[in-house]
Amino acid sequence: MASKIKHPELADRGRLQIEWAEKHMPVVAKFIRERFAAEKPLNGIRVGAVLHVTKETAALVRTLVAGGAVVRLAASNPLSTQDDVAAALASEEGIEVCAWRGMSEDEYFDCIRWIASWEPNIVIDDGGDLHATLHKEYLDIAARVWGGTEETTTGVIRLRAMEREGVLKYPAIAVNDAKTKMMFDNRYGTGQSAIDGILRATNILLAGKRVVVAGYGWVGRGIAIRARGMGARVIVTEVDPIKALEAVMDGFEVMPMKEAAKIGDVFITATGNKKVIRREHFEVMKDGAILANAGHFNVEIWVPDLEELAVSKRQVRPYVTEYTLADGRKIYLLAEGRLVNLVAAEGHPSEVMDMSFANQALSVEYLVKSRGKLEPKVYNVPREIDEEVARLKLKAMGIEIDKLTEEQKQYLESWKL
Repeated sequence: MASKIKHPELADRGRLQIEWAEKHMPVVAKFIRERFAAEKPLNGIRVGAVLHVTKETAALVRTLVAGGAVVRLAASNPLSTQDDVAAALASEEGIEVCAWRGMSEDEYFDCIRWIASWEPNIVIDDGGDLHATLHKEYLDIAARVWGGTEETTTGVIRLRAMEREGVLKYPAIAVNDAKTKMMFDNRYGTGQSAIDGILRATNILLAGKRVVVAGYGWVGRGIAIRARGMGARVIVTEVDPIKALEAVMDGFEVMPMKEAAKIGDVFITATGNKKVIRREHFEVMKDGAILANAGHFNVEIWVPDLEELAVSKRQVRPYVTEYTLADGRKIYLLAEGRLVNLVAAEGHPSEVMDMSFANQALSVEYLVKSRGKLEPKVYNVPREIDEEVARLKLKAMGIEIDKLTEEQKQYLESWKL
């Protein structure tokens, strides 16, 4: 099929949104795009991408097309698509889009199958659903894929499980694990955008409230820091003793979720795991507790338990569902338990996605150049790509740094003082 979108009439508005994003994404939309346009390193390559269809993703897709690629794009979340951006991209040469806001689960996976059955040379994924679909339903096609990339922690976890089980059919680059992605996108991007989504959905005051952050990886760190910066009293829950100790040393309260559930006002999950907040926690929560998820899938807040406990529910604001329990307590779930930053807000700021998608573009180029040379394993982003992204970002910001002298290089490489 050709592009399948819902609102083609929004294309002009979408182009303005993309223009705004690209002004704040000089690494991927200027430096890399200009080189790609001149060198055409992706000439004739079919790139299948399952990503959040946002104005920032549009900047990446346009850069891939400038490099000679033909791109098919589908959504990586049923509720995260910006319909105006989807319309704008679908009107451009070399791009086909299957995405709209409010997709059913069947429609969501139909679009992913549309990409898989296209026999892409390179696949880009956010969450692992494209990788998994290829390996479960299109094994012959998966075996012919040159390589893939993965944008988020959840997807990398799935890829590494596939590698451990010996079923991975092509080399995959864990873009999420690049320092210029994880340390900035996960921490500063999600930290800001998750809080932004919660505030847009609720308009509550964070100052003075107890905010419970589940998980203290880079995403949890970013959310905890931003919440504290707005005056919240932040509690962290963890299963990893090292991360828990780090949270304590960073000045946060740390306790089990069963205790935090009794006193928290706002709960934000950021673990990549399932059933992080479940029945036993809902049963002891305060009246008026607010629940939000910043993990990729809608499994961290276990909504089936909440549905069973509730005697009624209603939509009280856009993206806010009120669940009334048998004893009269009300619990508020944001964005249906899906990614609050992309459902109730616009996702990460363009400036931070500039680095994430620069890693994606350069990793795609690397996979094309490395065709036939890599085993079907999960690889880190090559260090030279990570450092190039940082160098270009600093250049865009007008910042210069020192360089080692030859004497200093020799000193660092020698065991003799």
